[in-house]
Amino acid sequence: MFQPTFHPNQSNARPFLSVRQVTRRFGAFTALEGVSLDVAQGEFVCLLGPSGCGKTTLLRIIAGLEAQDAGSIVAGGRDISSLPPGERDYGIVFQSYALFPNLTVAQNVAYGLGDVRGSRARERVSEMLALVGLSGSEARYPSQLSGGQQQRVALARALAPAPSLLLLDEPMSALDAQVREHLRIELRRLQRKLNVTTVMVTHDQDEAMAMADRIAVMSNGRIEQTGTPADIYAQPATAFVAGFVGQANWLPLSRSAEGMPMLAGKALSIDGNADADVANGAPRLFCRPEAVTLHAAEDAPNRHLARVVEHIYLGSRTRLTLAIDGLPDAPLVAEVPSHALRADVGDSKLWIALARDGLRVYA
Repeated sequence: MFQPTFHPNQSNARPFLSVRQVTRRFGAFTALEGVSLDVAQGEFVCLLGPSGCGKTTLLRIIAGLEAQDAGSIVAGGRDISSLPPGERDYGIVFQSYALFPNLTVAQNVAYGLGDVRGSRARERVSEMLALVGLSGSEARYPSQLSGGQQQRVALARALAPAPSLLLLDEPMSALDAQVREHLRIELRRLQRKLNVTTVMVTHDQDEAMAMADRIAVMSNGRIEQTGTPADIYAQPATAFVAGFVGQANWLPLSRSAEGMPMLAGKALSIDGNADADVANGAPRLFCRPEAVTLHAAEDAPNRHLARVVEHIYLGSRTRLTLAIDGLPDAPLVAEVPSHALRADVGDSKLWIALARDGLRVYA
C-alpha cells in the first residue's frame, strides 16, 4: 500500500501535473490570469515571486483548497479540477507546519495515514521518521522540538501515505538561516531519493536556485518565465525576471543613427538581444556584477573608464560600486574575488570591460 509508484523523470513524457489557463479573481482583484504550467514526473518545480504575485493561490488551487474561476488541472492523467482535497492524492507542508500540539511525533505522522492502524501504521511511522532523521523521537511533543525538527515531522506526515504529489508552501521561511540552508539540502536529497513530483512556493530566490529543477517566476498573477535556474539567471526573459533574480545592473542606452546600441557614447558589442523591442520605453542595458572585468586590456570589447565610488570587502569576494565616465548617475556594481583584487583598486579611475555574453537589452 505504501510503495510509491514513481517513475524516472522523462522530459519527453506526458507531464504528471498539467495546469491549464487557470484564472482566479477576488472581486475586482485578479490573483491569477490564465496561468499554465507543466511539471514532469519526479520533477522539483519552484513557484518564485514577491508577496502577492499569486504563487500561493496557485498552490492552493492545485491542492483543491481554493477554487479556480476558469482553467483545468490534470494530475497523473486524472482531471482533478473539481475534486475535493481528499481525493487529489497529494501531501502538503505549510509554512506553519500545522502540527497538532497535543499529539506526539508518532501520532502526528500517523495522522497522515488515515484509517491505517496497528502494526502497519507503526512500521510506516518508524520508516518515515528514519527517512527524515528523527528516529527515537516518537514519544516527544512538537513543543519539545526545534523548528527544523518540526519541519521534518510535517514532511514525514505529508509523505507517510506515499502521495504522488508533494506541495510545499514556504516550508522553511520560519527557520533561521543556518538551519534553513541545511534543510534545503536534506529536503532536496529526500525528494530525489523518492522521486516524488514536487511543487514548492517560495519568495527566496536562493532557495529556489539551490533546490529546483525548474523555476516558474511569477509576477502580478502571471508566469513571467519558466526554466532551469541557470536559464533564469543567465537569460532572463523579461526585465522583471532580470531584476528579481540575482543582482542587476541597469545602464541607460542610446541608439546611433544606424540603430546600433550605444553606451556612454561608445558602440556596444553584445551577444544577447541587442535588437530587443524597446518601443514602449527607453532602452536599458542589463548585466550581472560578475560580467564586469576590472583593469581591462586596450583591445577588450565594451571598454570604459570608470571611477571607484565604493568598495566593500565580503570575505572571499569584494563588491565595488563604479561610475562610468559619461554616466555619473548610473552606478555599476562589480564583484570580484578578493584575492585577485589589485592593491590600487582604490585609485580614482580604472579601465573596465563588460562581457559581451553577459549583456541584455530591455525597455
